[in-house]
Parts: sequence; structure tokens; C-alpha cells
Amino acid sequence: MTKLTDTQAVILSAAAQRDSYNVLPLPGSLRGGAATKVVETMIAKGFIEEVDADVRKGELVWRETGDGHGTTLVATDAGLAAIGIEPEGTSTAPESAPDTPAEQTEAPKARIPREGTKQAALIAMLRAPGGAT
Repeated sequence: MTKLTDTQAVILSAAAQRDSYNVLPLPGSLRGGAATKVVETMIAKGFIEEVDADVRKGELVWRETGDGHGTTLVATDAGLAAIGIEPEGTSTAPESAPDTPAEQTEAPKARIPREGTKQAALIAMLRAPGGAT
């Protein structure tokens, strides 16, 4: 698992709970230069990325591109994996179960403790009607 700062973990956890993994809004305690530094670091590590913002959907704008459009921030698959969340669309489970049932194997035999050992004495005390006290 990737080493994250507390701030990075909070940002990614919040993004994982939002539609389309939007990072914005950032936590209220993160403002100005600190926000810029954290975001730039997370972009460099590949945890988040800048994408075109759809203002009609109400997406918050991280920065304006100069041509009247803006960008927003979204968590990447690597960012979600860093906090232990499996991105949608990927599954570690097999696609389908096999058509044939698995071969039946015999159940393992119960182990019988050897007589005269400390473990055998302890088990005998625990099984006594009064318990081991």
C-alpha cells in the first residue's frame, strides 16, 4: 500500500464517496498555497488528474485554462487503490463459476491429543464439569 499523508488520505476518501470521484471541494482546512502544493504533489504521484470541468453539471472548477473553460480534479484508479478501494469496472473475482462441481475431498480427521502432555491435561481440565478453575 502506498504511503499517504493524512491530508492526501482525507482528500481521496472524500473523492471516493462522490459521483465520478470528484476531488473538489477540498477540505475547509486546506486553503491557498497549501492546497496548491498538496494538489500538485498528488497529480505528480498520479493519485488525481485534471479533467475538463462540466460547469453545466455543477462541477467545481480548479483552475481556468484561459479559453473560457476550466478544469476540475478527479481521483485516478491509482489514487483509489492507494486508499484500498477497488475502482469500478475492475474485479478480482472470476467472471463465472465453473460448470462442473469441484471434486469432493474427504474431511480431515480430527486430531487426538497425545496422552500425558500439558495440552492433554489442559483440555481435560477445561472439559471437567467445574471447568478449569
